Amino acid sequence: MSGEASAPGTSPRAPRPGTQKASGAVTKKGDRGAKEKPATVLPPVGEEEPKNPEEYQCTGVLETDFAELCTRSGYADFPKVVPRPRPHPAFVPSASMSEKPALDDQRLSASCSLSSLESKYVFFRPTIQVELEPEDKSVKEIYIRGWKVEERILGIFSKCLPPLSQLQAINLWKVGLTDKTLTAFIALLPLCSSTIRKVSLEGNPLPEQSYHKLMALDSTISHLSLRNNNINDHGAQLLGQALSTLHSCNRTLVSLNLGFNHIGDAGASYIADGLRLNRALLWLSLAHNRIQDQGALKLAEVLRPFELTHTEVVERRRLLLEKGSQERSRSPSSSRHGDSKTERDKNPLMGVSSAALAEKADKTQTTKTPKSQSKKKDKSGEVAKKEEKSGSGQSPTQGTPKKEDPSKAGKGKVTIPEQKPSKGKGPKTGNKEKRSFLLESEQLVAEASEVVNPLLEPVEHRDGKVFMPGNKVLLHLNLMRNRITDVGLEGFLATVQHQAEFSKSKSATKGPVGLLCLSLAKNYFSPQCPTYTMIQELMLSRDPISKAKPREEDSMASST
Repeated sequence: MSGEASAPGTSPRAPRPGTQKASGAVTKKGDRGAKEKPATVLPPVGEEEPKNPEEYQCTGVLETDFAELCTRSGYADFPKVVPRPRPHPAFVPSASMSEKPALDDQRLSASCSLSSLESKYVFFRPTIQVELEPEDKSVKEIYIRGWKVEERILGIFSKCLPPLSQLQAINLWKVGLTDKTLTAFIALLPLCSSTIRKVSLEGNPLPEQSYHKLMALDSTISHLSLRNNNINDHGAQLLGQALSTLHSCNRTLVSLNLGFNHIGDAGASYIADGLRLNRALLWLSLAHNRIQDQGALKLAEVLRPFELTHTEVVERRRLLLEKGSQERSRSPSSSRHGDSKTERDKNPLMGVSSAALAEKADKTQTTKTPKSQSKKKDKSGEVAKKEEKSGSGQSPTQGTPKKEDPSKAGKGKVTIPEQKPSKGKGPKTGNKEKRSFLLESEQLVAEASEVVNPLLEPVEHRDGKVFMPGNKVLLHLNLMRNRITDVGLEGFLATVQHQAEFSKSKSATKGPVGLLCLSLAKNYFSPQCPTYTMIQELMLSRDPISKAKPREEDSMASST
């Protein structure tokens, strides 16, 4: 009994408070541990990665790099990088037409399912579509369509696009560009590979009309499309000034698409002013605008001999004097003095003192052997030929220099070989004959633009006025669906007739010959207009595609 009394009195109760305290201590200790674990382990893992996207080294795979950089930047719902969808091949009827209803039934049943409806909306989700090279699957072109490109996306592009060594084109269609994001995009382009040549910004109207920034002097863009951007006459003025001014000229842009905008007569006049001294642009589209006869006449005027303004005449004389003094300082003294009479004939502005020095040099060189004298005469003859072909005479009234061998005129120019490969890297479409002709023309334009300033081209003097030969480099001009009438057609007929005569006289030599394609359809004149018919007949003989068709027909006939 005593053991039973002692047990409930002492032993059973003594351990219970102890065990309660111990269990209480354990629970408190566990609570502390649970509170301490997230503070010491989880936050560093969750905080370090998103805040340090700079630490990531891009691999050159756009899909992986873009996703990783977006995740590290805290951008959760980012667009996916997908291959550009290809159009389905045309339906080819099989031998048994009984298969067609079965296929139609399958398509109908599939279109009614929920999964197919969801898959159709995938097309409208924001994506970055890429065109891949078939050999190594590297990214060749990038297409972004229909979703707003913000500045943070451009910041991510500035890190993942430079490793793409084969990137050639970027196409942004209705991406909500602003002047700020356009500036960021332009700053991004120099970071990309040197192979990028084509930029398309369509459906991105800007109130500031600052598209001319894409055509800066340091720009490497060869093909630029600015369709459907609500570009008005002010924007056309900025673009015309970017093409060329009296002291600057864009030498990289080969094609410019300004279709589906709001350019009127004033804007077309600004574009024409930009074509006066531009010798690089080969392809220009002004289709679907508001150009009337006044703007059309301005465009036609610069494609045939036009009168220089007083400011241009003064600048031409300054360039002639500067070029002549530079060549005299570069040429050796023996070659200058060896044939002084020919130089005095070519340079009427040469001073009397230089003529006297040349006569003294002739007297001192009479004692030398005929062999050395003949060598010096050959050297002086080469220098004279270079001066004659590059149009380096001192007087603006001198005769037209020969241009039969442009390769000789370009000897000694280091910049020409560097300029040639940059012209032919942009993607080209169309007939093979036309594409090869365009590539040859691009190389000729590169040589001419590096060697001769347009103001130093041979000129013609009539009635006390100075006339330049006009822009013969532009090959394609599209003016469809404007507001041109018969008055504007007369100006283009005069231009086409002049260029046709010019190309006949220059058939044996290389060089730009003028328009090969002129589109004037769907304007405010009748298709049966006699002037329009004459223009079409003259252009038909100049179009390289129409010339290639008879050759293909003859080859097919001979093979059969």
